[in-house]
Amino acid sequence: MAAEIQPKPQTRTPVLLNKIEASQDVVNTAVIIPKEDGVISVSEDRTIRIWLKRDSGQYWPSIYHTMPGESSPLMSYWAIPRRQEWKCLVSLIVLEFILSEDYNKMTPAQTYQAHQGRVTVVLFVLEMEWVLSTGQDKNFTWHCSESGTQLGLYRTTAWVSGLQFDVETRHAFVGDYSGQVTILKLELDSCSLVTTFKGHTGNVTALCWDPVQRVLFSGSADHSIIMWDIGGGKGTAIELQGHNEKVQGLCYAPHTRQLISCSSDGGIVIWNMDVTRQETPEWLDSDSCQKCEQPFFWNFKQMWDSKKIGLRQHHCRKCGQAVCGKCSAKRSTIPLMGFEFEVRVCDSCHESITDEDRAPTATFHDSKHSIVYMHYEPTMGWLLTSGADKVVKVRQTRCLLRQRLDRQPNSDLFSTNWSFDQSQIFSHQIFFRVELIEGRPISEKNISWICSLIQE
Repeated sequence: MAAEIQPKPQTRTPVLLNKIEASQDVVNTAVIIPKEDGVISVSEDRTIRIWLKRDSGQYWPSIYHTMPGESSPLMSYWAIPRRQEWKCLVSLIVLEFILSEDYNKMTPAQTYQAHQGRVTVVLFVLEMEWVLSTGQDKNFTWHCSESGTQLGLYRTTAWVSGLQFDVETRHAFVGDYSGQVTILKLELDSCSLVTTFKGHTGNVTALCWDPVQRVLFSGSADHSIIMWDIGGGKGTAIELQGHNEKVQGLCYAPHTRQLISCSSDGGIVIWNMDVTRQETPEWLDSDSCQKCEQPFFWNFKQMWDSKKIGLRQHHCRKCGQAVCGKCSAKRSTIPLMGFEFEVRVCDSCHESITDEDRAPTATFHDSKHSIVYMHYEPTMGWLLTSGADKVVKVRQTRCLLRQRLDRQPNSDLFSTNWSFDQSQIFSHQIFFRVELIEGRPISEKNISWICSLIQE
């Protein structure tokens, strides 16, 4: 049995596996339990529930717990051999629980008096045994998870709405309501400011860190996503424009190098990040159109001299030049620059854009509810979305993430003219032989990568 790579993409959608509709209020946070058919959810009604799939095929809560206080909690979950731990944020404190192996009991383990305002984000770093948290008091703190003592504190300029951490370099990425991302170097009892990224016009709503490629993704209420290439050391920032509403969540699939994003209008976008993207140009300033030299409406001197009425200024998204409406009447997508929707371009740039340049680098899907939170479990390929309709949906995305094999592969990996033979299939383990038509070599790393995509 042979499978041949197709040069054209196929239309695929995430497969809806199940719904959880028993919540009485909006679910703020929900996570898929790795290697289990279960979900942990935290709702606006201050309830914490652990849902396990029963023989009937439906999810029923094995634990139903109501948290104290008036504020609705948030959550962070992680699994450790022989025990499952998770943090729950309630009002001013961070609570730690240990779950039993059968997920029928949770035991309080630690309490962190972390903030003077409502806690907004919590993150546990297993390698460091640190608990990072932020709150509406504009404080970013980190605690020792073993002793519960506070190790350090940093005062931010605005409420923090996104938090990521790089274990190797001990850098914390902090996104806030001012639209900026602050990078901090954490030590055992102190921290230092490294730099600040400014690119969003709205508040940062989501952060996602890829430690392998050393790339940070930030989503914002301005509907945009920015990819900050930190590992490249050149300060490159790539914009991704594919949403019509506020970006609510970002997840990264490292094996296929695809970014999953969602927005409040229910849109789910899967971006191919294994292509060479281009940085958007800065918009140029000019008192007249840089194509036809007609004055803009504030250029009174040129309007008087030429006896012409000033025009409105626009900008070409491809070259960044200041142009008038007549010289930029055409529209085009520019996927490699992150513009998956049609945008304004000048006439000369429109002529230079080929059909190949317009080939999409992202796929778009409808979750059919207004997304509040998203979680991706890479070991299972499951994508969870929580909506404003009080429903939690679980989808299978493996067929979607494999779709990049059917799209334009990287030239340094393989061409579209190759196939693989599945010679033996035993116990879900697939042995295959790669046959190259043109005799081009494929490294062992790339063969392992291909194998991870086709194995269940």
